[in-house]
Amino acid sequence: MILPKRIPLGARIVVRTTMGVDEADGREKYRDYVGHVTGWDGTTLTMLRDESANGRRKAQIVTIDAMSIVRLKPIPERPTFLRP
Repeated sequence: MILPKRIPLGARIVVRTTMGVDEADGREKYRDYVGHVTGWDGTTLTMLRDESANGRRKAQIVTIDAMSIVRLKPIPERPTFLRP
């Protein structure tokens, strides 16, 4: 994938990375990260990964090597619901 030279800080994106080939079934495995960009230097992407919608996984800082990125795209912010 051709990666952008510049990614705006604070942009909410989804990044798909390759985890390699599964030895059990011989298929390529992927992992997705959704969050806000905190840094991008062309070789390493740093982002604040969103917490899971059900609250089981806390927000966390992740560092992703550009060579493992398969797909990257901007996504809208999560909707906020007002409770009465």
